[in-house]
Amino acid sequence: MTDGITAAEFAAAEGTGDWRVQGDSAAARFTTGSFATGLRFITRIGALAEAANHHPDVDLRYGTVTVRTSSHDINGLSRRDLLLAREISAAARELSIEVDRGDL
Repeated sequence: MTDGITAAEFAAAEGTGDWRVQGDSAAARFTTGSFATGLRFITRIGALAEAANHHPDVDLRYGTVTVRTSSHDINGLSRRDLLLAREISAAARELSIEVDRGDL
C-alpha cells in the first residue's frame, strides 16, 4: 500500500493553503525580506526534513525562499509531502515569514 495522494486531496487538506500543486509536486514561495532570514528559515526546513526523512528542493534568493516537495519513490504527492508542507508553513509563521502568492 502506498501513501500517495491526489492533487485534490493535497489542496483540500487543512494547512496547505500556502502551497500550489504543480504536476507531481507542491510548491510555495515565502517572502523572507532578507538573506539572513532566508538562511534561518532554511535551517528550520532542514531540521524538519531530516526529522521526517523527507527532503524538499529549496531555492534561496535574496528576499525569498521557494520550496518544492514531491515523493520520488511514487512519482507524485504523498502524505509525507502533506505533513512536511504543513510543518514548513508553521515554521514560516513562527519566523513571521509571509507566503508569496505570486506566480512560481
